[in-house]
Amino acid sequence: MTNNTKEEENQGPTPQGNIPPENENENEVSIDSLARKVQESFSLANRHKFWETQPVGQFKDLADTSLSEGPIEAPTPLSEVKQEPYNLPAQYEWITCDMDSEEMCLEVYNLLTHNYVEDDENMFRFNYSKEFLGWALRPPGYYRSWHIGVRAKSSKKLVAFITGIPARIRVHDSIVNMAEVNFLCVHKKLRSKRLAPVMIKEVTRRVHLENIWQAAYTAGVILPTPITTCQYWHRSLNPKKLIDVGFSRLGARMTMSRTIKLYKLPDQTATHGFRKMEPHDVPAVTRLLRNYLRQFAVAPDFDENDVEHWLLPKEGVVDSYLVESPETHEVTDFCSFYTLPSSILGSQNHSTLKAAYSYYNEHFN
Repeated sequence: MTNNTKEEENQGPTPQGNIPPENENENEVSIDSLARKVQESFSLANRHKFWETQPVGQFKDLADTSLSEGPIEAPTPLSEVKQEPYNLPAQYEWITCDMDSEEMCLEVYNLLTHNYVEDDENMFRFNYSKEFLGWALRPPGYYRSWHIGVRAKSSKKLVAFITGIPARIRVHDSIVNMAEVNFLCVHKKLRSKRLAPVMIKEVTRRVHLENIWQAAYTAGVILPTPITTCQYWHRSLNPKKLIDVGFSRLGARMTMSRTIKLYKLPDQTATHGFRKMEPHDVPAVTRLLRNYLRQFAVAPDFDENDVEHWLLPKEGVVDSYLVESPETHEVTDFCSFYTLPSSILGSQNHSTLKAAYSYYNEHFN
């Protein structure tokens, strides 16, 4: 795995700690910069020694138009799937993390809180709540065996974690059962132990045992090979706090009072019929969401059970709102966001930065 150790042992979305640009020109530069990073990564394939051995798209194949669409590797007969876990260094052991257990959930929470994704300047670190983890890791039909931990045999301390959850993904006109792999985290003191490649192989093995042969994951770095990228845009809600903790800064020729006034929100909602989603809205939201997702080449294939789990409001985790026509009572629009705070590292006055992430949204034209 050579010099990719830190990147591959701490995967996740880019933390929200990047200071946003002050004007449109800088925004344009940042997009160009992102494109350059992708291009540079294409020429650095030799740095991805681990991923070159895996059945994922490779940078060298990007221009090869002769490759047909479909699985990179054909499914293996289940009888030929490795039945025993991969070997760990002698001082460690595999465990299956029961996320229904309050004690286990607390162990996972503590590992992620102190060792998961940080921004480049080490100012912010994702702080997933136990409630968020329960929501993210226990969707309909989840497999407990895909919640994988590594313990130190002597201390029994949880030192590493990786997860998978099942997902039905539509690829063009085909529905493919997949695994979404997330929360790969290795304790900071063990990042030289080469645990990450073994953990990725182990979650892959357990996914194969369920006769599932495709997976998707996200990373804050360029790994072989992205099918899409995501650019973060920020809307400040409490600019004074964000500036105080170093998340953002005052714009040129701006004062704090002018900045606060600029970002002040209206006192009342302007959209008639805008309200919080309720359980009886699940069928209407499902129809709206499925119609919206049809436009994409790759998208989740949500049914009502999925919508109920992922989108019904859960305090401090996910919020969903819709627009219901006062005349016809038809649900015409939908928006949602999930809440993911970050720990503020090194601040004397603040400990937590609360952020809302845009989730699924549909506006009726």
